[in-house]
Amino acid sequence: MTDLSRRRLLTGAGLAVGGGAVVAAGAGLLRQTEHEPRSVLAADSGQSISFHGSHQAGIATPVQDRLHFAAFDLSTDSKEDVATMLKAWAAAAVQMTEAKEVGGGATGAELAPPDDTGEAIGLPASRLTLTVGFGPSFFDKLKLPKPDGLKELPHFPADKLDPARSGGDICVQACADDPQVAVHAIRNLVRMGFGVASIRWSQLGFGKTSSTTPDAQTPRNLMGFKDGTDNIAATDEKKLDTHVWVGDEGPEWMRGGSYLVARRIRMHVETWDRTSLKEQEDIFGRTKREGAPYGGTREHDPVVLDKLPIDSHVRLAHPDSLSGATILRRGYSFTDGSDGLGRLDAGLFFLAYQRDLEKGFIPIQRALAAKDTLNEYIQHVGSGVFACPGGVSPGSFWGAALLA
Repeated sequence: MTDLSRRRLLTGAGLAVGGGAVVAAGAGLLRQTEHEPRSVLAADSGQSISFHGSHQAGIATPVQDRLHFAAFDLSTDSKEDVATMLKAWAAAAVQMTEAKEVGGGATGAELAPPDDTGEAIGLPASRLTLTVGFGPSFFDKLKLPKPDGLKELPHFPADKLDPARSGGDICVQACADDPQVAVHAIRNLVRMGFGVASIRWSQLGFGKTSSTTPDAQTPRNLMGFKDGTDNIAATDEKKLDTHVWVGDEGPEWMRGGSYLVARRIRMHVETWDRTSLKEQEDIFGRTKREGAPYGGTREHDPVVLDKLPIDSHVRLAHPDSLSGATILRRGYSFTDGSDGLGRLDAGLFFLAYQRDLEKGFIPIQRALAAKDTLNEYIQHVGSGVFACPGGVSPGSFWGAALLA
């Protein structure tokens, strides 16, 4: 067995472990042109996804298996320093997404610290994407005009948010099919941002819990249920334009971008595991094995709301119950040891992209927080909201026009 194949076996790279609203470098590199949407890129784990394009990669891109999400706090109010950092980050992102070492590499000059941390030497690109967003506090600290669509989320019933796991001036979502590739990317940005930005909180995720490729097998969350059955497909440009990408209503630097809600949702898995199958299915409104909605026999059968329990998760979160409120889900499972009381600290790191928060996450969460019987088994413990700019052109960086 080669070192690479052994590594892939041991890390589980490429495995899809999957509630609702959870190859050598250079081989077959994928390239995107202005007329070739990133959403139709193939999903071979060794390939490279172009960093440049009309939209940021990592939103409608076919979902990778691993996540390292990091929120940063700025330690400066200098727009020039932040712009310099973001420009350096973007240049590094281009190199890392092509499985190249950052700057002069990890083994350059012997008498100086290397430009790359080195833990991804020899690894393929693993479909790495780096998606950046700006939180409300970013605009306050730099005295910049905040887009009208960006607002702090309201408090929802039963929220128990930890300030140490919430907020942040800048977020970076690194997704890849190899966890070391994702962690390497964030680590390099942390190193490069020293003195300008520092980590506020971060989250590792595994086993995508939502898919943007409906022809693939639907992943499952840690409760054992399929997630993402009715998620927006990466190839559905009409729905993406309607529900995900910001249009002319946003400032120019936000056009083609999206608003991101990140929520760390703790699952009380020990309690859930002692709940009968019938009750579990009633809570979701779908069968556990097939994922069929009540009243149907197959996963993708139409959802008939009247067939579902009135307080079931699927019924409450369905667009037909909420005047069409729709989001693009891109969540991951997590396990972070124990909580000190003999219980797993595990759950869903929920990521939702939308064009308008008031027509996306906010009405959905209001409905779920008020009536969802799933609330007995989950709790929202971390939160962040970010404005993710449109795509980056060669030589530029995220929000360049904003910081000009």
